[in-house]
Amino acid sequence: MAAVLDSVRAFFAPSIFTIDTENPSDVVSRENLLDRVMGTDRRKKSSEKIRRNRIPAEGLALVARDRDGHLIGTVRLWNVEAGVNAEGTPINALLLGPLAVDCRHGGKGVGSALMRAAILEAKNRGHGAVLLVGDAAYYERFGFFAEKARHLVMPGPFERSRFLALELTEGWLDGAAGMIVPSGWILASAPVRRAA
Repeated sequence: MAAVLDSVRAFFAPSIFTIDTENPSDVVSRENLLDRVMGTDRRKKSSEKIRRNRIPAEGLALVARDRDGHLIGTVRLWNVEAGVNAEGTPINALLLGPLAVDCRHGGKGVGSALMRAAILEAKNRGHGAVLLVGDAAYYERFGFFAEKARHLVMPGPFERSRFLALELTEGWLDGAAGMIVPSGWILASAPVRRAA
């Protein structure tokens, strides 16, 4: 029922935000937002180990901006291998996260809009499945369930009931088993110059 009410409120509410592609000038605002919403311990999570030193999947780093252009929400998706299938072939998928909305804009449909935009863009780009670690009660409204991720594991500790999957292509995760590992582009670091 809450999902229905959120959708109705968002439909009738005046447009207070827009969804946009993240750009390099958003980095500081995004990191500050994530620290405020999720705390600095967020960097210790298993999901963060997969994302560390990686670049988000192409076209799948989105932000929400208020009327003045300030960043008020963020979501990113990352290329991963979701274990292997019965033949031992790695299964390409996406890992979603983190999703965060500035507390002053909570309850206005920002998070839902970011999720819907991210899922639609992932599907349009030909991806087969999205995985995440999060609150099942929140993410089920977007089609995420634990069943499809039941034979997959995260590197490091995670709560099984919070490990969810959404198939964008039916049957994509059939038979998927094993460890989630990063497969996307590695962030290039600047060469270190040594003093002469």
